[in-house]
Amino acid sequence: AEIVRTHTSIGAQILQDIKGDGDYNDFVDMSYDIALYHHEKWDGSGYPEGKKGNEIPVEARIMAFADVFDTLVSKRYYKEAYSYEKAFSIIEESLGTHFDPELGKVFLECREELEKLYDEIAE
Repeated sequence: AEIVRTHTSIGAQILQDIKGDGDYNDFVDMSYDIALYHHEKWDGSGYPEGKKGNEIPVEARIMAFADVFDTLVSKRYYKEAYSYEKAFSIIEESLGTHFDPELGKVFLECREELEKLYDEIAE
């Protein structure tokens, strides 16, 4: 399990290594923050640095919703896919601990669109 946690810093290092003098450096910087911090948690219990609240870059807080939702509703080698109902319930219950509660309100408002998108992908 510990080795899985290294994907955040490895991904961030790869992005840091490709950064140069190009016009796309703002994009690389944002991508770096997403890669490194998307497993931080609102309450500070995440990794790799234990950042909390607004210390976590907003783009990483947004990615956390996408990452967790996709994991919950997708079949993985170690688990079956959860229903949308269960996935949204888990995320809603985790607002203020795992997730930014204000961004969470916006995420939950997108439920219908997300379900439609995932249904289309599954076809």
